[in-house]
Amino acid sequence: MFAAFNDLERMELTLYTDALITRGFIRTRQHRVTDILNLAEDPFLILEDVTVDEFGDRGAPIQAAYAQINLDAVLFAVTTTPVEPVPELRTPKTKEEAIISIPPFKVTGTMHLLPSDGNIRAALQELHGRFLPITDATYWSEHVGEGRQSAVLVAVNHRRAQILAPHRQVDPWAGIDTPAAESPG
Repeated sequence: MFAAFNDLERMELTLYTDALITRGFIRTRQHRVTDILNLAEDPFLILEDVTVDEFGDRGAPIQAAYAQINLDAVLFAVTTTPVEPVPELRTPKTKEEAIISIPPFKVTGTMHLLPSDGNIRAALQELHGRFLPITDATYWSEHVGEGRQSAVLVAVNHRRAQILAPHRQVDPWAGIDTPAAESPG
């Protein structure tokens, strides 16, 4: 049926902002996290039963009944609950492994791009939406001391993200000669 006629459901959500990690629940009629973020009528979300931590668990958490979170400050949102796709809303897409830089964080996972006959440049050019879904994701920040974590879905703020696809790790020491180890005499 239509979303406007559905009951409000309570969904758990974790939002990573410029300096804080906010965990709480949102009341929504939306089925997917990216829809909650992309279709928000206001420039903020209201979460309930909130816990707020600083990056790297350096401070004592703050708890609040409610929090208003500015969507422009959100780097990415995390959900651990899988959502089954609605067949009638499904658009055929291709999967591409990517790494997304959202300073100070990095996210790796699967992007779902419109088909472009293998032309990733063209597929990235057609990528639109305020928040983009990355599935089977891992996210971390060495800079602020946040270890690697996995999630079913990470919705990254497109306005704040640099997307690298396809990608590979580069060995910074490759091609540099190292002196032979001296043997004890």
